[in-house]
This record gives sequence, C-alpha cells and structure tokens, in this order.
Amino acid sequence: MTPKEVLDMIKENKARVVDLRFMDFPGIWQHFTVPLSELEESSFDDGFGFDGSSIRGWQPINASDMLVIPDPSTARMDPFYKEPTLVLIGNIVDPITREPYTRDPRNIAKKAEAYLKSTGIGDTAYFGPEAEFFIFDDVRFESSRNGAFYKVDSVEGIWNSGRDEGPNLAYKPRHKEGYFPVPPTDKYQDMRTEMLLTLEDLGIDVECQHHEVATAGQAEIDMRFKPLVQMGDQLVWFKYVLKNVANRHNCTVTFMPKPLFEDNGTGMHTHVSIWKGGKPLFAGDKYAGVSQEALYAIGGILKHCGALCAFTNPTTNSYKRLVPGFEAPVNLAYSSRNRSAAVRIPMYSASPKSKRIEFRTPDPSCNGYIAFSALLMAVLDGIENKIDPGDPLDKDIYSLPPEELADVPSAPGSLEESLAALEEDCEFLLKGDVFTKDVIDRWVEYKTENEINEVKLRPHPHEFFLYFDI
Repeated sequence: MTPKEVLDMIKENKARVVDLRFMDFPGIWQHFTVPLSELEESSFDDGFGFDGSSIRGWQPINASDMLVIPDPSTARMDPFYKEPTLVLIGNIVDPITREPYTRDPRNIAKKAEAYLKSTGIGDTAYFGPEAEFFIFDDVRFESSRNGAFYKVDSVEGIWNSGRDEGPNLAYKPRHKEGYFPVPPTDKYQDMRTEMLLTLEDLGIDVECQHHEVATAGQAEIDMRFKPLVQMGDQLVWFKYVLKNVANRHNCTVTFMPKPLFEDNGTGMHTHVSIWKGGKPLFAGDKYAGVSQEALYAIGGILKHCGALCAFTNPTTNSYKRLVPGFEAPVNLAYSSRNRSAAVRIPMYSASPKSKRIEFRTPDPSCNGYIAFSALLMAVLDGIENKIDPGDPLDKDIYSLPPEELADVPSAPGSLEESLAALEEDCEFLLKGDVFTKDVIDRWVEYKTENEINEVKLRPHPHEFFLYFDI
C-alpha cells in the first residue's frame, strides 16, 4: 500500500483520527493519536516526533527526541475504538541523522530479513508462533515494602468446584485436563471465536482456536505462518485483539508464562522454515524428511539456545515454566513428533512445503520482533557453519533414567543464566549488524536492573511459610 492509498483508505472508511504505534524495547505496544489534518503523503517521509526518553530501555533525557516513520503497508482500521481510527505501525529513526534506531525491535527484524538475503541461503524466513494464553475473570496483586500477594481466579478454575456460585454448575476442567473439552466444560468457546474472527477481519490468517491443557481458561489461537517482519506485526495485533476482546467480556488475558502453580505454563512453540526462489529449503531426504540444511539449522538452535533464551524467554517468570523434570521443553535435543525435545520436526504432512522445525522453548512474554530475529540468526549460523546437531532423541526424555538424562544438555534455569549465556555467546547475533553491541548491552542491563534485581531483593510469600518460625 502506498501513502496515497492510505489516504484513500481513510476516506473510504471515514476514519476520523490516526493512531501511530511502535514496539518498546521489552515488548509492549505503544501509541499516540493525531488528527487527520496531521497526516499527509509527506508524513511517510517526515514522520512524527516523540520523547524517546520516556520509552523503557531507550534514550537518555539529553538525547530524547525521536521520530516514528509510519509504514503505509501496515494500515488497518482499529476494531475497538469508539471513533473510526486508522492504525499505522511505524519505524523509529534518529531525527538528526535519519538513521534507523538500533533499539527499535522492528528495525532489528528488518535487518534480520536483509541479512538472510545477503547470505544467499534463502530469501524468506517464515515464522509460525503458537502463542498460548490464559483468560481470567479476576486478577489482584500487590508488591509493597511490607507485603506481597497475588490472586487469580476463573469460573473454570477447578479450585472453585466447592464455591457457592448461586448455583455452582460444576464442569470445571481438572488440572492438566483442559485440552479440547467441549462446552459446558469449555466456558470460553464463543469468546475465542470472537477473537479469531476479529483477527480475520484485520486480515490475519488464523488456523485454529482451542482450549489448552491447564484449568482456568488456558487457550491457544494459531496464526498461519508469515515472513518475519509481517509476523512480528501480527503478533502485536494478536495480543492487542485478545486482550481487548476479553475486556469486552469483563475478563482479562495474560501471556505471562507461569501464572498458576502446579499446572501447565504458557508457551509459544515457534515454527520456522527458510525458502529460496519459492522452494522450501528444509525439505529433503534426511531424518524425518528434512534436508541437511534443516539439520544444521537445528544444530544452530541447540548450540545457541542459552543465548536465545535471553530473548525468547525474557522474564524471571519464564523460568517457572522451564523446570527440568516437568513437562517443559528444556532438554536440548531434537526429534520428530516428540514433544519432550526442545526442537521438534512436525510430522503432520509429507508435503515438502510443510517441512519446518519447531523450537518449543519460547514463551509469549517475548518481544516477537527480537525473538524471531535471534532465532533466525541462530538458524543461519547453524547452516553457515554446518553445525552438527548430533543424533535425534526419539525416546520420552521425561522418563529417561538419570544416567541417560545426564548426557542431555538443558536450557538455562533462570533469566540470570540466560543473560550470562548471551554475554558469552553473542557473536552470531552481531553478523550483518542485525543486533548491535549497544542492543545486547542495554538488554542485559535493563533486564538485570529492572527485573532480576527487583525480584531478588523482595521476600517471597512462600519464604514466610518455610522460614518464619526459624
């Protein structure tokens, strides 16, 4: 879509204002709104100014002026605002040099796509994230100097089977038994369908929606695979749509990886494939019908998994889900069909076009632009350096005896470990200037100061249970 076509779209849809959106460093969508009189064809070159020092992880106050340049290809009508509103996703640039901003997540994704083409390995990287989430009816939490608590609730929560609900109609999925039950056990079928249809109205292709394994409204909606930047754009729309549809129903959606104790956490299994000249690079005659390049790609993911987790599992809460010995993809092995491995080769179809690899470790708390870019760089490093992934592991890893399991490496056990791995192993990310040292250093600094240390300093409620009587 050209700038002129965007202006025509405004007239056609009788839009009254324009919403300009961009992604901050940790991964929250930001926006501001301008009247139609402020948007001209020249705006797609000139951009709009804003205060970069007020965005998390970005500019110091003495260099705060930044520009957002709207991308005309991203134009969509917002489905929730009262007044008809055109939405444009923008790229961030320096107002003086006009250089793309290194810490703009969308810029990182664009550079990753450009680097793929520069290698000659392929011309398109497709990503298909399976972002799980929870729908809750009530969420309360507090963290203060003299107290801390959280409380989540859901009409579906099995813990409410004895609650007086005037009347309680039961049909609440038991822990780890929420996968695929029909209503009335599945209370959120209609809400998820509304989410699906809203996404489709925005032009986002959806493959399915369903209840997930945990009690209390865990769910999944799968988008059809798309190229990296496009999927990054879609993932921010995806989260926005799900949260706002739930809000319409007086519910709330969270992509927090582990909101419930002793039930399944929320992952984002991510499918990736590389194509060149309209042909799939990962189809071949090797193990599970994949190519040698696909096996090298797996080798790259397994080698760099520690560093990848700093971006694909970027919260302290992420590692409440990634616990060895439980049903989490922490084991750095690959297999076909086997969901206990960190990398799986799906076997639903024999078609070469369907050949892809699935990295099962990520969770949806990540910044999609950055996480997908890091994953692509690991894949490319594996192919460029012919990294051997070793033999596949087709056994149930969770049931392996300790002596065999000791030979299977594991993903990091904490955000602190993953950041240390990133500092140790970041050269593959710096190729093609996709990630800059500035981005790596600021990411580690921000996460350490604002998340790791903040959690470390606070007493945990369970510590009172364990230690108060000492």
